Amino acid sequence: MSANDAPHLPRSAPIEAYGKGGFAFAGMSHRGSLLCLPDAVWAWEVTRPEQIDRDALSRVFAAAGSIDTLIVGTGAGVWLAPSDLRAALRAVGIVLDTMQTAPAIRTYNVMMGERRRVAAALIAVP
Repeated sequence: MSANDAPHLPRSAPIEAYGKGGFAFAGMSHRGSLLCLPDAVWAWEVTRPEQIDRDALSRVFAAAGSIDTLIVGTGAGVWLAPSDLRAALRAVGIVLDTMQTAPAIRTYNVMMGERRRVAAALIAVP
């Protein structure tokens, strides 16, 4: 995370479409994975669930005060987060919920619509 990084969007936004290696949101499109936080949408370097660790989620930990739930979209496969990662998130008050990217987007959009304190880490699917 470098100091001059800029988000794709300086606010949260529902995901309008996904597939073909990317996402559409707020009238924009992005190729690659996304990290959707309550205050911004960021490009996310992760391409496989096995890459998800504290470092990959550093922006989530930094924003922990504004997040109650982190939804992780694991691409097309199923992934069980390591217990130490779950514990680290729980220690800062964040519940981790992992699922394939398609249901993760639906869940994130619904929770956003309910004005819940939700973030999503979404791995792009082909």
